[in-house]
Amino acid sequence: MTTGRGGRTVRDLRRGNRSAVLRRLYFGGPMSRQELGPSTGLSSGSVSNVVGELIADGLLEEAGVVDSDGGRPRTLLRVAPGSAHLIGVDVGETRVRVELFDLALTELARTELPLLPRGCYDVGPVVDHVRTGIEAVLARAGVGTERLLGVGVGVPGIVDRGAPGGAVVHGQTIGWDAVPLEALLRATGALPQEVPYLIDNGARTLGQAEMWFGAGRGARDAVVVLFGSGVGASLITDGSPDGAGTEGTPLEWGHLTVSVRGRRCRCGARGCLEAYTGAESLLARWAERGGPGGTPADSADPAGPADPVDEEAALAALLAAAVADDPVARDVLDETAEYLGAGLSDLINLFRPERILIGGWAGLLLGPYLLPAVREHATRYSLRHPAARVSVGLGSLGPDAVTVGAATLPLAAFFTTGGRRPAPPATPERPGWQTSLTRRG
Repeated sequence: MTTGRGGRTVRDLRRGNRSAVLRRLYFGGPMSRQELGPSTGLSSGSVSNVVGELIADGLLEEAGVVDSDGGRPRTLLRVAPGSAHLIGVDVGETRVRVELFDLALTELARTELPLLPRGCYDVGPVVDHVRTGIEAVLARAGVGTERLLGVGVGVPGIVDRGAPGGAVVHGQTIGWDAVPLEALLRATGALPQEVPYLIDNGARTLGQAEMWFGAGRGARDAVVVLFGSGVGASLITDGSPDGAGTEGTPLEWGHLTVSVRGRRCRCGARGCLEAYTGAESLLARWAERGGPGGTPADSADPAGPADPVDEEAALAALLAAAVADDPVARDVLDETAEYLGAGLSDLINLFRPERILIGGWAGLLLGPYLLPAVREHATRYSLRHPAARVSVGLGSLGPDAVTVGAATLPLAAFFTTGGRRPAPPATPERPGWQTSLTRRG
């Protein structure tokens, strides 16, 4: 294999060229061949060769024509939505949600399987739900696995993606201690060996979705907050203007200590931010002050989550009471806004983002009410210079954002490989191979 500058082979260069064209058309298309050259930095000859390959592979298609100044009309190109499929999985607080998308992230099928007993995170049932969900969405859409890029899975906790045998999840708040989730999913046999499982923290998948397609688009430095029963965040630094290629770093923000010897958190420690801002603890504080729901946090088993289905309804009731000017409900939410603002000030002082977005089911429910006070407290607790450059708002992709973000994990791999599926491990019966993701022709 010929090696070029920096040790890159001809194959590496070709893959990089394919990747550049696919990214540009995906995030900025439709676009003509003539526009692709300046926007990707490739020569007209390279663009012609790459476009020809991608059309032959079925990954690009024509999307109309535009007039040019005095010349021949130019044909527009786009990434073909039907050329591949993606699955996103959200291991959430009440259910496992599985969605099948085309390459444009248009939903083709979905299913939701409740965690029973409510909020139970036992590994076996969760793995079974993922397998069942994958089989269900493929069957409902009437598609096979030959065009499936992969399955992205968003989970609570810390994900060690470099562990031998595949990704391992450390989810202290849900009782997962070094769970070999990738190996367990692979062992179900739901997918062929060549279809990858890509597992990551749910806050990171939320952040990637918002940066690529939502309210974070265009920002270079941002923090995306996942506010549900607990709280987490994803940090994005040096992102690209159109979101292409932007990846986030998950932050266990909810487990920063905000009060020494304070309230007990789900993780078992005391004084975590989550113990004052997560929906579960928020409802516990309301109950302690005479509200109708929740379990006092210090009397609860840290490994046993409250009923998350009732939690969502109870949070809506708390919000309604505050809007109706109930003083106890209003005080609980005002206190929550101050803790959230103080927590955001830590992120502002540490990372100096230009944008902070709040998502998650609880964040989207409470955000319109809390946001003015959260902004005020975040500014008051922050240093003036970084506070002056940050905006604090809500995510725009709704409650499905974690699932969409999970689907971006195989989509990102699709761009990195230039639209080719990585070769599976070689076996005596099946030699290693690499092929286009779609049938030619």
